[in-house]
Amino acid sequence: MGILVIAAAMAGIFFVCARLAGGDREAGTVVIERDGKEIARFPLREDRTVRLPETAAEGYNVLEIAGGRVRVAEADCPEQICVQQGWISRFGEQIVCLPHRLVIRLAGKDSGEMDAVAAADADGPARREPL
Repeated sequence: MGILVIAAAMAGIFFVCARLAGGDREAGTVVIERDGKEIARFPLREDRTVRLPETAAEGYNVLEIAGGRVRVAEADCPEQICVQQGWISRFGEQIVCLPHRLVIRLAGKDSGEMDAVAAADADGPARREPL
């Protein structure tokens, strides 16, 4: 029972952090990654169905992009957690399929987003005030 409470609390914290990280930014791009490497990118405004390549080792996922949102409509993974997650539509939200090592995430409209590390690097070395 205690483990369920802890798991629920952790899920709640993750959900709140994901919402806060996205702020009011609008999602505009679906980014698909496998093993941490981007394999595809699609505009969220264009409705389409995408079948990710099927291989013996990886299986398949069918993504549906419609009405400014995306979901995994079908997959051959055992637990179907990615399918059960349903639609996502906000910046920063993601769907993960662990058996297929797949992450589907929503990026900003400009699709040239920077994370905190890249943004800091773009500004040059950090300057510190003397004590």
